[in-house]
Amino acid sequence: MVTDPLYIGIDFGTSGCRSCVIDATATVQAEVAIPLPEPVDQQQDPATWRDALDANFDRLMRRLPPGRVAAIAVDGTSSTLLLCDAGGAPLGPALMYNNTAATTAAQQIAKIAPANCAAHGPTASLAKLLTLQADPANRDARFALHQADWITGRLCGRYGITDENNALKLGFDPVTRVWPNWLDRLGVHRDLLPEVVPPGQAVGSLAPMLAERWDLDESTRIVSGTTDSTAGFIATGAGPGEAVTALGSTLVLKVCSDRPVFAPDHGVYSHRLGDHWLAGGASNSGGTVLRRYFSDRQIQQLSLAVHPESPTGLDYYPLPATGERFPENNPQLAPRLEPRPIDDAIFFQGLLEGITAIEQRGYRLLESLGAPWPERIYTVGGGAINEAWRVMRETALGIPVEVALHQQAAYGAALLARQGLTGKSSATEDTEKNNDQYFFTD
Repeated sequence: MVTDPLYIGIDFGTSGCRSCVIDATATVQAEVAIPLPEPVDQQQDPATWRDALDANFDRLMRRLPPGRVAAIAVDGTSSTLLLCDAGGAPLGPALMYNNTAATTAAQQIAKIAPANCAAHGPTASLAKLLTLQADPANRDARFALHQADWITGRLCGRYGITDENNALKLGFDPVTRVWPNWLDRLGVHRDLLPEVVPPGQAVGSLAPMLAERWDLDESTRIVSGTTDSTAGFIATGAGPGEAVTALGSTLVLKVCSDRPVFAPDHGVYSHRLGDHWLAGGASNSGGTVLRRYFSDRQIQQLSLAVHPESPTGLDYYPLPATGERFPENNPQLAPRLEPRPIDDAIFFQGLLEGITAIEQRGYRLLESLGAPWPERIYTVGGGAINEAWRVMRETALGIPVEVALHQQAAYGAALLARQGLTGKSSATEDTEKNNDQYFFTD
């Protein structure tokens, strides 16, 4: 049995692999981040995930006390899907969360899937599965896996398992907790569908080869993970009636509700998490649009010139390309970014105002569908540190908007790893507040 246990959360985003180590009191002990190459044509080679994870752990384990890692959990981008053979070898690139190529399959799903199903649309993993399974090159496929599923499988040497959150857009019914019969009418190959377990459940032990490589005990447990946005919610410690806005490459809203809310026509779905539901949606707007026009350094500089008390009046709908998921589910919705002022500071503020308006509209939509209006919003993601933007959002929403103490999805995944062994589901269950004293930060 591991003494003074440590728990590792691994977050796979679009651009990087981040690990976070916590102890039994949920205090952060270490973090490492390794970049990933940019996806090409909305696809990514799973080998880059493997290499990033190996590089991350090679660096991480050199600095951690030996023999203390008790459990590991992984989160990944929702709806990023690949097919692999019985040994877990990918049969091709993974189709990324924003891949819209499966339009024909999405049309088939629209005719058969229930209206309250979250698997509608070309970006859903179900549409990707139908497209991939129809390709003769994938005739040896054994498992359809999401990003977190495949990494989890590699860690424990057991493929074919997913969690309830990642499974949502593959057609899994989170209320009845079964793969529904209507999937058969679509011709889904049921032998490809993974086994579904709740997030935070031990599913195996670390593969002996990896345990030897990283000098870890083979008793180290591998725990089921979740999607990146759900891990981000968990990291904040937000409770019932509270919400989390993720200001990352995209804009993701989630409210902790006592009942599920499903409205695919509006891009709204709910993740089961314990006895509650995370009702929300994800807009294509977000940091990707900002970085299309400005570098990180320019964003920092221009943020100092933002004046929330003096709106620009620019009625922007900032999108990186045509197509929106939430609060309006419209693949034909075009970006609205004109007119562009000569002054970059005014243009930048207009972009922030546009994203804020989408956030406000999103929470109003969730409320109209039965979710609670948030009592408080915690913010995570790169945009969370922008104080002027926080003030702008708090004014528009009329409720407290706070920067979350923990902003990394990897921290939420680490909490899931701890939950898999101890049953504790959040940092707030501890008697001592996290003090963020790191062994190191990389």
